[in-house]
Amino acid sequence: MEPDPEVEELATKLFGLARAGETGPLCAYVDAGVPANLRNQNGDTLLMLAAYHGHADTVRALAERGADPDLANDRGQTPLAGAVFKKEPEVVRALVDAGADPRAGTPSALETARMFGNSELVALLEK
Repeated sequence: MEPDPEVEELATKLFGLARAGETGPLCAYVDAGVPANLRNQNGDTLLMLAAYHGHADTVRALAERGADPDLANDRGQTPLAGAVFKKEPEVVRALVDAGADPRAGTPSALETARMFGNSELVALLEK
């Protein structure tokens, strides 16, 4: 079965909104029925892309709508580990507040913070 070009176009748009931190438009789609845990071809969720690109408000809004903060991509990376890697403390706090597990994923967020010697994030994650 061939992929529907309109569905592909919408999915591309949604992942672009997540990357850009366009919280309002993205959440309007989720509120209208788009799955909060929608994944792309790499297994990245909307939450993962928002977290990796430093959009704490978008992360909070997606988590409030049921996005799983521990859902790892195809490489075993979690949104929290991505936020630690990108040195995004506000996003890290948003994910921890949403219940993200600092020990989930490969490598975990806590391992990532230790690997890069980020004592501020290690302290935040060890709470």
